[in-house]
Order: sequence, then structure tokens, then C-alpha cells
Amino acid sequence: MKAPLLGLIFLLELALLVAAGWWGFTRDASWPIRLLAGLGAPLLIAVVWGLFCSPKATVPLPAPAKLTVQAACFVAGGLLLALAGRPAPGVLLVALWAADKALLTFLGDPV
Repeated sequence: MKAPLLGLIFLLELALLVAAGWWGFTRDASWPIRLLAGLGAPLLIAVVWGLFCSPKATVPLPAPAKLTVQAACFVAGGLLLALAGRPAPGVLLVALWAADKALLTFLGDPV
């Protein structure tokens, strides 16, 4: 049961990066600004995730802090989707992540 949940969480992490890029590229701004936002927002989230949330994180955090950073990343992704005019997928992204994370925690998977 854990393998499909871990696969889903990986896909949700990729969707998070896509959501951030979608927000940036759909801004009502000049092309250079959209390019900067479309590439910069996912890059920023990826750097934060790599530093604090990845299995080989540069800055190891206790489980509650790591979960908080993960939640902040997904809530930010959901908000970015909402700001890009797609509130329903934004809510769905956050809800799926929360449900998947809750099930993984229930099954004893570390954060």
C-alpha cells in the first residue's frame, strides 16, 4: 500500500513545480518577467525542497519542522494556481497532498 502512495506523492511534488511555473508563465507582464517568474518560482520551490525536505536534505530538520516546510510549499503551490486563475486545481493539489501524507503517516512512513 505504501508504494502507490509514495508514487503519488512524487507525482504531486512534480505537479507542485508545474503549478509554480504555470503561475509565472501566465502573468500579465512582459515576456522577460514571465520567463523569470515561470522559471524562478519552480526553482525557488525546488531549492527549498532540496535543502529541507528531500531524503538527502542539506539541512536535516526534525519531522514536525520538515512537515511544516512541505505543507508551506504545497500551500504556496495551491495559492499560485489560484492566482493563475485555477483555484479548483490549487485546492485539489493541496488536498491530495494532505490526504496522501496523512495516509503515509498512518502507515508509519516517516515524514
